[in-house]
Amino acid sequence: MSKFSKISVAQDARTELHDKLSLTGAEISVNNLPAGASVPFVHYHKQNEEIYAILSGNGKAEIDGETVELKAGDWLRISPEAKRQFFAGNDSAMCYVCIQVKENSLEAYTANDGVVLE
Repeated sequence: MSKFSKISVAQDARTELHDKLSLTGAEISVNNLPAGASVPFVHYHKQNEEIYAILSGNGKAEIDGETVELKAGDWLRISPEAKRQFFAGNDSAMCYVCIQVKENSLEAYTANDGVVLE
């Protein structure tokens, strides 16, 4: 059995990678909003924080009634209980990745979790 998974993602409106990559500790989605479009619902989570990476374009997020402007290169973390909705700019499509993980679950990272082979 291989110890890695690889896929290519099309320009679909939303691609969830959980099943496609057999993820066990995170949910990751690739999202494409056409110019002027929005995610059609407001949502929050019970226990998962979300990390967003804006890959291209621009738009905004409405988070608990506050507007956060977004552009390519921006990263955004949102607590589980915050109510959120995303919008592409009126003149720009927006492509972003959303990483969803259980809040406060990270126990080790980078050098603390990595093992250097010599």
